[in-house]
Order: sequence, then structure tokens, then C-alpha cells
Amino acid sequence: MMAHLRAKRYGGQARFIAATAMTILVTGCASSGGLVYKPQPFPMPGSGGGGVVAVPAPTEASDPPAAVPPPAAVPGRRGNPPVSGLPVGATTDGYALSSTALSLRGAPYRNGGVDPNGFDCSGFVRYVYQQHGVTMPRAVREQFQVGKAVNRDHLKAGDLVFFSTVAPGASHVGMMIGGDQFIHAPSEHGVVRVENLGAQYWASRYVGAKRVG
Repeated sequence: MMAHLRAKRYGGQARFIAATAMTILVTGCASSGGLVYKPQPFPMPGSGGGGVVAVPAPTEASDPPAAVPPPAAVPGRRGNPPVSGLPVGATTDGYALSSTALSLRGAPYRNGGVDPNGFDCSGFVRYVYQQHGVTMPRAVREQFQVGKAVNRDHLKAGDLVFFSTVAPGASHVGMMIGGDQFIHAPSEHGVVRVENLGAQYWASRYVGAKRVG
């Protein structure tokens, strides 16, 4: 009789634990948004572009897009202008932009960050351009629509380079500083730093480049 009661009690506990586990699993999927998946982590300094450290990847591509006014025509300028044209005194000189970007090396990564207290990748690009009087969109995918496409063999300082990391299409952005190097705000627990475009991790995820101005 006692054995029957113990079996009944343990059976009830097992069913309760199974039901609880299923509830947690469903809740976890729902809280993650359902379609969100974990990307490959970014390589950390000293990894040589090969091995990677498992750290949470940025989610800039999921940031809510900012309201962007239509491009304004700039007298005497041909081609695709920046988002709102170039205000008086603004510049998109590549070396000036890359110099500002390099001055921010070591700034911490912060999801949604748009200032030296912490940057995400598109917030970093937006901030650098703001220091030179140029307003850029907030989200990576919007920044990928700005400027003129540049062939990878003709990249120069100040050009924006885009990668597919957390989602298909452009979901990460950095800025060329010359040669084969670019600077960016990589991922959580990382800092603004310089990387090689030819490193295996980045070369395999490269989707294009744009020149603003």
C-alpha cells in the first residue's frame, strides 16, 4: 500500500516538473521574439580572425529605425547625396573621419549606445559623422542605403564597410581607416577597435561598402 502511494506521489511530481519545464521553454521562446537566433560571435583581440570567443553579439539591426527625412538636393552636387545633404561647414573627408574614429578606440560596446560612454556599431558611425556636421541614419540597414557603392578594391579611409553577422544582409558596419584596416564597435564585452578586412571572419561576412559625400 505504501509503495503504491509513493509511486503515485512521485508520478505526480514528475508530471508537474515536466509541465513546468515546458512552460519555461515556451515562455523563453516567446520572450526572445520567436524569430531571433544566436549569431556567430565576433572574434576578440588576439584571436587572429580564426578562433572566436563566445560573447553575445550586437543587435543593432533590430533597433527601431529612426525617422529619416528624404535626401535634400545639394546645388552643384551630382550622384547620390548624403541623407540630408551636406550642411555648410560639414565634411566627409575620409582622413578627418577616420582620425575622429581612431580617437575613440577603447570606448566600450553598449547595445543602443550612441556616445563615448558606449557605442553599438551603427551608433559609432553616426557619432563620428555627427562630429563633422553630417547626419546619418541610426540603423545599419538604413546606413547601407546612404552614399555610393564602392568596389572592394577601391576602398579608402572613411568608407563604410558592411557585414552580415546577426541577420541576412547588412547587419554590422565599420569604417575604413586606410590599407586593409577598419575600425568598429564590435560586440558586447568588446571595445572600439581596429580589425583587418581580409581576416577570415570578416572577409567571409562582407556584403559591400559605401562612400558618403
